[in-house]
Amino acid sequence: MGLMEILTVVMCLVAGFAGGYFFAQKRFKSELAKNPPINEKMIRAMYMQMGRKPSEAQIKQTINAMNQHK
Repeated sequence: MGLMEILTVVMCLVAGFAGGYFFAQKRFKSELAKNPPINEKMIRAMYMQMGRKPSEAQIKQTINAMNQHK
């Protein structure tokens, strides 16, 4: 292999990694926009759907449990 072939392979690898990085970043942001992380409002709605009125302590406890699980 000559110097030009090696340079071409290296340039293609760099371009592929850069393109893959930006594609993955864009995809990740769009997925977060479609499916946002759970917040207090969502937890409160979940409790209400189950027929319970949650206290603030229960909401904080649920958030803490979810954060520990991550």
